[in-house]
Amino acid sequence: MTDAAKVRIETVADLLAIPEELRQHEVLDGVLIEKEAASGRHGIAQVRIARGLGPYDRRAGGNGPGGWWFATEVEIQLADTQVFRPDVAGWRRERMATLPSIVPITTHPDWVCEVLSQNRRNDLVIKKRAYHRHEVGHYWVIDPVEETLAVHRWHPDGYVEVLVADRTERIRAEPFAEVEIRVGVLFGDDDD
Repeated sequence: MTDAAKVRIETVADLLAIPEELRQHEVLDGVLIEKEAASGRHGIAQVRIARGLGPYDRRAGGNGPGGWWFATEVEIQLADTQVFRPDVAGWRRERMATLPSIVPITTHPDWVCEVLSQNRRNDLVIKKRAYHRHEVGHYWVIDPVEETLAVHRWHPDGYVEVLVADRTERIRAEPFAEVEIRVGVLFGDDDD
């Protein structure tokens, strides 16, 4: 038997075998990986991007744009060997009328935001490729060390970087262009 034949491919079943209260894991390309503890800078960026997009997190119509669901750190199954816990994910309500109660969620998100941490490679290479392969329309990357926000749009040839902003900028970024985001707020600046 070759070494390659001895390699065990881990799947969603292996992930779900971990008790829910202990499950802080992802399956990346068939490898079960425990997510690293997040820094305070990571946590504030995650909370504040979700809060900043709040006007979209409701039904369309009325005051504000609406039309989306958002969730943080939920398990999303892209394939049997790809189950991620994105920092923040969003679904258009026209594609997903209600948030599912099943774990993991099997409807691919329309937007994902990852906040870089110690293992940047997972977000910048493995996850980015998988999100592209499964046609996640928009991929945002927040870098708390460089204090930047990068916005990517899906294209058949690969994600296209449509915007990179630093903490000094105010932006309107697809698919949420109706809301202005003050990038510095993601890194600890107080709201206006």
